[in-house]
Amino acid sequence: MAAKRSGVLELAVLGLLHEGPMHGYELRKRLNLLLGTFRAFSYGSLYPALRGMLASGWIAQEDPADPAAGPATAGKRARIVYKITAEGKEEFHQLLADAGPDTWEDERFGVHLAFFAHADAATRMRVLEGRRSRLEERRERFGASLSRTRERLDTYTLALQRHGLESVEREVRWLGELIDDERAASADSAQRTPHEDVTGPSGAQSA
Repeated sequence: MAAKRSGVLELAVLGLLHEGPMHGYELRKRLNLLLGTFRAFSYGSLYPALRGMLASGWIAQEDPADPAAGPATAGKRARIVYKITAEGKEEFHQLLADAGPDTWEDERFGVHLAFFAHADAATRMRVLEGRRSRLEERRERFGASLSRTRERLDTYTLALQRHGLESVEREVRWLGELIDDERAASADSAQRTPHEDVTGPSGAQSA
């Protein structure tokens, strides 16, 4: 079990390997797409993280001679392929379920959202509502700051401030839509739950 459950890089690596084995180069590319936007990833941190996850038993290295690992390029050393273990899958799901206030922040929220398909409904709602609450607080701060400094700002700085406020407002609306969708899906699931059978063994209605 991890000493610190908020490791966004570990969550991302385990989540990607949950989809299937990958060699280091492919993993780097996928992580850059997933994490680069959130400024949570540097290449120098990947391989130490992989070594730590290997030591913890969350991932394993496939034998380069294994056909499943892919052919080696002529004249080049076979690439190491990483795969998730049963312990790694358990850790991945635990990291998703342990989503707390740090998950509402910019660099962590997007990573959790990327793996929402593996999270339960309660976790998804907690993350979405927490993120929306955090952004509503940010929107209030932006609005208050803009009101105080509007007359002292030049045209371009004022435009930048307004852009920031509008961006937050758009995300708040988007989160509201996701939350509404989650609630609708939960309500639909509840309606589909089979009702208790009120007929007896012979098909006659029980008293």
